[in-house]
Amino acid sequence: MRRRQFIKLLGGAATAWPLAASAQQSAMPVIGFIRDGSAEANARWVGGFQKGLSETGYVEGQNVTVEYHWLEGKYDRLPELLADLVRRQVAVIATLGTLPTQTAKAATVTIPIIFLVGEDPVELGLVGSFSQPGGNLTGINILTAEVVAKRLRLLHDLLPNAVRIAVLVDPGNAAITKTTVQDVQKAAPTMGLQTQIINATTVNEINEVFAAFERERPDALFVPPDAFLVSRRVQLATLTARDRIPATYPLRDYVEVGGLMSYGPDFTDMFRQVGVYTGSILKGAKPGDLPVLQSTKFEFVINLTTAGARPHHSRWRDVYRRRGDRMMALFPQRRMSAFDPKRT
Repeated sequence: MRRRQFIKLLGGAATAWPLAASAQQSAMPVIGFIRDGSAEANARWVGGFQKGLSETGYVEGQNVTVEYHWLEGKYDRLPELLADLVRRQVAVIATLGTLPTQTAKAATVTIPIIFLVGEDPVELGLVGSFSQPGGNLTGINILTAEVVAKRLRLLHDLLPNAVRIAVLVDPGNAAITKTTVQDVQKAAPTMGLQTQIINATTVNEINEVFAAFERERPDALFVPPDAFLVSRRVQLATLTARDRIPATYPLRDYVEVGGLMSYGPDFTDMFRQVGVYTGSILKGAKPGDLPVLQSTKFEFVINLTTAGARPHHSRWRDVYRRRGDRMMALFPQRRMSAFDPKRT
């Protein structure tokens, strides 16, 4: 009798264990993470986000669940996606980009939202002020206008004879396109530069742009921080190397695959800050009490393999010494055969 009772008790415990484990897992707070582009294109930055969470004591899969939602240019998914997150009452929504943030703000006034945007969040109506955001939003702001001006200045310093600058934008990302065009058109004339805005929303359209460059060649190419264009960085690096068109990019990711140069904020660190703020919210902080932070770490990265093939490469070291930001020079030897302009 005792044996049968023991077996029955053991069987009941075995049944209860997975239920208890399941209940514990479902009790973990859920973060809704929304970003344009793909998981592959954002892998490094996601690592920064996870690092920020860990700094506040949260480890994905152990005491917090992160649901990653990659838009991949399908912005029409946003209203339905946000409605689902709100319906399920996730603990925090992390929005990496202007349109996801605006859509999230319209979807909820109660769930905390941590954003990363390039435009002024006050002008966008996301927060009341940088120091006292109020409401349910706060986050990180990229100094877009200042970065655009400095990228053009770097390009002008390194290539003083470059006057006609082609600006490649993705009109599908209306917010980035609008601010890029405004900032470029404001800064370029002060340096004597002429700009031409060129649209591309697909792989084929990028190819068509470079085909058109054969007929009307620009002196240089300017690429903004757009998720679709980041996903096509290998294509862009290959085509600019093939056609020997100097290009300035917003991220070192382009330079690592053969692009000429990049200047911009350290996105990994900014994603880390988003993770820190997200973890702080999970610990009880109110978004309205957390000041909006601005990017403070910037990188100037040059691919010396690509630069060495250009007649102006002797200028690089002079400019390199004058910059006050974090500076790096890359020799991507493993990619040289694919991207060295002398071999294409």
